[in-house]
Amino acid sequence: MNNNFRSYRGISPSLGKAVYVDQSAVLVGDITLGSDTSVWPLVAARGDVNKITIGVRTNIQDGTVLHVTRKSEGNPTGNPLVIGDDVTVGHKCMLHGCTLGDRILVGMGAIIMDGAIVESDVFIGAGSLVPPNKTLKSGYLYVGNPVKQVKELKISEANFLKQSAINYVELKAEYLAGA
Repeated sequence: MNNNFRSYRGISPSLGKAVYVDQSAVLVGDITLGSDTSVWPLVAARGDVNKITIGVRTNIQDGTVLHVTRKSEGNPTGNPLVIGDDVTVGHKCMLHGCTLGDRILVGMGAIIMDGAIVESDVFIGAGSLVPPNKTLKSGYLYVGNPVKQVKELKISEANFLKQSAINYVELKAEYLAGA
C-alpha cells in the first residue's frame, strides 16, 4: 500500500474495485470502501477506535473528516461510521460515528454527529448540523443548526441524489484513466 493507506493495530484499509483515492487523502485502520467509490483531496479518515464502512458509488469530497466513537462501558459497540451506496458527501464535511443510508447528499460543511441516523433519500443543506442521536427521515430536505426538516423532496430532487453519485463515478473513472 502507498503512503495514504496506513495500518492501525495490524488492520489496513480495504478497497473494492475501481476505487479512486487521491494521493493527498489519508485513510487509517479499519476502513472498507465499496467499488466505484471516490475519496478526494485532503480527506482524513480514521478507522482506529472503530470501523468505517463506505458503500458503492459513494464520493467523499475534498477536506472531509471521517471518524468514529470508541467502544466503552456505556456504549459497548461505540459508534462506527457507516455510509451507504450512492452517497455524495460535499466538501469539508465532518461525519463522526453516524449512519447514513443510500442516495444522500450531504451539503458542503455539514456536520453529522455520533449516533445520528440519516435514512435513505435525504438532502442535507450546506452548513447544517445534525446533533447526536437524531434521526432524519427519508424523503426530505433538512437544513440549519440544529438541522430541521424543511420540505418533502420533489421527484426531480430525489432523482438528483442518485445522479450526483453517478457524476462522481464518471469523474473518478477519468482520474483513474489519467485523463
